[in-house]
Amino acid sequence: MEKTKLCFSRLDEPALLKLAAKLAELAPAGLVIYLHGALGAGKTAFSRGLIQALGHQGAVKSPTYTLVEPYTHLTPPVYHFDLYRLAEPEELEYIGIRDYVEEQALMLFEWPQRGLGYIPAADISIEISINRDASRQLSLQSFSVVGQKILAQIA
Repeated sequence: MEKTKLCFSRLDEPALLKLAAKLAELAPAGLVIYLHGALGAGKTAFSRGLIQALGHQGAVKSPTYTLVEPYTHLTPPVYHFDLYRLAEPEELEYIGIRDYVEEQALMLFEWPQRGLGYIPAADISIEISINRDASRQLSLQSFSVVGQKILAQIA
């Protein structure tokens, strides 16, 4: 499979949220998105934009301490994971990662490298970084046919 890669630079927060909303519009159940970036880069802001674009009316908080925030009232259901505080990937077994994976839900993983071997493979991986002017730079890459189709529609 040929990988698709898209890059966006100089995105302010409204543009970041607009891109997240576009991805939400195209996201099928079962899609897995990895979010990479330093602390404060905008991973949770991107997740908030996507989750709210799917219809969530309330706040979208970072699941840093809970590891997962479920949004089961959405279609598709969304599970937002933040794996930053994992000491070992095996800890995911204690929160029942297999139960989440078996559902046909959209899954967002912040800090996915900390859960490798226990989380499903990404359909789309997003790298977010902050520019000197506080704008964001995003690089999106597909890792599946579904991810490739979505990025082709965004392009």
